[in-house]
Amino acid sequence: MPDLRRGVFFGIAAYIMWGLFPLYWPLLKPSGAVEILAHRMVWSLVVVVAVLALRKHWAWVKEMVRQPKKLGLLTLAAIFVTVNWGTYIYAVNTGHVVESALGYFINPLVNVLFGVVLLRERLRTLQWVAVGFGALAVLVLTFDYGRLPWIALTLAFSFGVYGLVKKKAGVPATESLAVETLVLLLPALAYVGFLQTTGQGTFAQEGAGHALLLVGAGVITAVPLLCFGAAAISVPLSTIGLLQYIAPILQFGCGVLIAKEVMPSSRWIGFSIVWLALAVFTYDSLRAARMNRTARRAAMLQPERSTT
Repeated sequence: MPDLRRGVFFGIAAYIMWGLFPLYWPLLKPSGAVEILAHRMVWSLVVVVAVLALRKHWAWVKEMVRQPKKLGLLTLAAIFVTVNWGTYIYAVNTGHVVESALGYFINPLVNVLFGVVLLRERLRTLQWVAVGFGALAVLVLTFDYGRLPWIALTLAFSFGVYGLVKKKAGVPATESLAVETLVLLLPALAYVGFLQTTGQGTFAQEGAGHALLLVGAGVITAVPLLCFGAAAISVPLSTIGLLQYIAPILQFGCGVLIAKEVMPSSRWIGFSIVWLALAVFTYDSLRAARMNRTARRAAMLQPERSTT
């Protein structure tokens, strides 16, 4: 129980930090989204290397070098997480916080869709109902925005692919982040160097406080990932599935209450359909988990009954 409570605490901490990201990125203006992204890559690697150094955990490097397939998968993961990070920073700094929250609300439904299309999984009836509600919500919000909600869809699908690739790679969170940021290091450094040498960069031009905030982008990227890694070890997946809604709820609150983004009635209807889809999905997941536990208990008791 102490390990479970600690894991839940770390999980809640991770999702709260992710949910409050919309409050941080505007502080980095006048830096553009791509410059922020480049600094995020560079300083994330510095933080992760520092953590690995403190843990004196380097044995995995030799093993990783001998596994080109895993390196390839993590390189692919790095590409998709770059798309996700860049889109999210752009969304927050251009006044689309609510739409970015939508992306993370529908992400669980995208994962279910990937399970059907890519992994040939069979869905239960309520899962199909949840996916159907999700598709309806996208149609309603497309009508509301007057365009496809591309920011939300890009965030949902890029993070879904990222999670799928990471799962297939099977590398722990800290080591995985180290490889991903190392893959992205040269392009990121090249872009930052280009901006600085051409006078377009903001790292040295906007004062020490701004420079520290850019460095902090790496810290706030690595810390929640490390907390999430600690949670994933001891917390059941069903609990993680419930905790993941903390982040988009907080992001939505930041968009509506702090950024004061406009929410017409049609947009409320679209989000209500999304929330209904997630309620159906969550209910079905909890019910399936309960039935599986019951079946396992029955299977364990069966041998005892047969011997008596």
